[in-house]
Amino acid sequence: MRNLLKTLPSCLLALSLLLAPAAHASEAPAGNTVSYINLMPALVGHYALGSKKLKIYKADIALRASNDTKDRVVQHEPLIRDQLIILFSQKTEEDFATLEGKEAVRMEALQRVQQVLTQEEGVPLISDLVC
Repeated sequence: MRNLLKTLPSCLLALSLLLAPAAHASEAPAGNTVSYINLMPALVGHYALGSKKLKIYKADIALRASNDTKDRVVQHEPLIRDQLIILFSQKTEEDFATLEGKEAVRMEALQRVQQVLTQEEGVPLISDLVC
């Protein structure tokens, strides 16, 4: 009996540690269904076409969408890539020189992708674009 009383606290501790993850899993919010879609390979191209020097960009892009719309976004990936390449090729060196300029380009890219997806699907399907 004394052995049981000695091991009971450690058994209860072990049991509580095993049950803790299950309790947290059941408390997870139902609306947490976000996916990031990486455009692979990275976008690479020229910008500042009127410049004397060749300017090259490389952009690793991820699109934030819900799990429900992920497949529909992936279906339009070639069109999305095309729109982003066109957008980036029109930018100047000054557009990429500051953080504010880069953020403005990111926001313009997000709007362009949402616009294309709205034309194709009737809704924007993505909520953010991360570079």
